[in-house]
Amino acid sequence: FPFIETEDQINTINDIKTDFSKKYPSDRLIVGDVAYGKSEIIIRSIFLVARSTLQSLILVPTTLLARQHFNNFSKRLLSFGINVKQLSRLISNKDKIETIDELKSGKLNCIIGTHALLSENIEFNNLGLIVIDEEQHFGVRAKEKLKKFSSKAHLISLSATPIPRTLHLSLVGIRDLSLILTP
Repeated sequence: FPFIETEDQINTINDIKTDFSKKYPSDRLIVGDVAYGKSEIIIRSIFLVARSTLQSLILVPTTLLARQHFNNFSKRLLSFGINVKQLSRLISNKDKIETIDELKSGKLNCIIGTHALLSENIEFNNLGLIVIDEEQHFGVRAKEKLKKFSSKAHLISLSATPIPRTLHLSLVGIRDLSLILTP
C-alpha cells in the first residue's frame, strides 16, 4: 500500500477482522467520502477471504468502476496468487463463459462486476464475501438476490452517501457501521 493508513482505515480493518472471526455472517456499512480509502479496506478483505479458501463478489454500478477496481485489485493481489476477474457488458461472451465456469468450480477467488453478476447463470463454489460498492445505486431486490448466493457470506456495503434506509439500519444496530472520516 503506497500510503500510510489513517486511523479510521485501521479501525475499519480491525472491525472487519472481528466480523470475520464470528460464527455468523456480518453485515457492515462502511461510510466514507470519495478517495478516503474504502477500496484499500476491500482489497485487504478480499485477501483475508481468499486465504480462507473462500470467494469474494464485488458489485459496482458502472463498467468504468468495474474496470478500475479490476485493474487495481488484480495488480495488488496477483503476487499473492489471488485470481481476480471482471464481469460486465464489455467482456466478450467467450471470457464471460470462462469466468462463470471458474466461479462455479472455485478456480476464481474474486469477481468484480456490474449488474451482470445478478444473472441467473452465476453460481459460486464457496462464496464468503459480498461487497456492494456505492450501495445507494442498487435497489433492495438486487441486494437480496446477492444474499441468496450464500447464506454464510459476509456482507460489506460501501457508500459516501448511504440511502436513509441503510443508514437507519446501521444507526439502530441492525447493521454494523464503520466510519472513515479522515482523507
